[in-house]
Amino acid sequence: MKYYEKKDFARAIGLFEDILPIIRGTKEAESVNFYYAYAHYYQDLFILSAHYFETFLEVYSRSDLALEANYMFGYSLYMQSPEYDLDQTPSYEAINVMQNFINQYPTSEFAKNAGGIVNELELKLEKKEFENGKLYFKLRKYEAAIVTLENFITEFPGSSFQEEAFFLTIQTAHDYAQASIRSAQNKRFESCIDKYQTFVDKYPNSNFLKEAEKYYVNSTDFLSKFALRNN
Repeated sequence: MKYYEKKDFARAIGLFEDILPIIRGTKEAESVNFYYAYAHYYQDLFILSAHYFETFLEVYSRSDLALEANYMFGYSLYMQSPEYDLDQTPSYEAINVMQNFINQYPTSEFAKNAGGIVNELELKLEKKEFENGKLYFKLRKYEAAIVTLENFITEFPGSSFQEEAFFLTIQTAHDYAQASIRSAQNKRFESCIDKYQTFVDKYPNSNFLKEAEKYYVNSTDFLSKFALRNN
């Protein structure tokens, strides 16, 4: 503990590891396991600290230290959360642990921070899904773009990216129709018009409205010409 208090966590970890087998089952084992997990956290070894805090909770679920260990388990997962464009498995795990923590300890001193972490990570997940949709569009993978954007709209109804996502479904549907073979264009331009009408109803004052109208006009012009050719 002297090494720990001096922030010489590497030496503290080594000594904790030496004594843990000896004191297993004793009163001291509880606090040693707790500080052992913290020592890894302070070394930025977040995968290990998450593991040891989780193990502490499994062994000492009734401990007075369990509440803090529970929070630190979630916080260690949070510290593993990568940039939004990478695999977000740690983010999902951290959200789950932190949300369970809030549900279990709503008046805890850590509850406010836990809520902030959940909000931050959910925003990251929103951005990842939204940017995935935009990337598919840029790559001209129109079907994947539409599916991803529509899934995003459904899954994140309160997102700040909602309006732009709705607009991008119009743009994607329009460009998909233009790039399609003649026999498929009619149906796909109709889809663009449907998406435009939904967008206008939902966002009548949108900054994207003027550009969205351009895709609507192009689509109606095509359908008008198609109708004339078939009469």
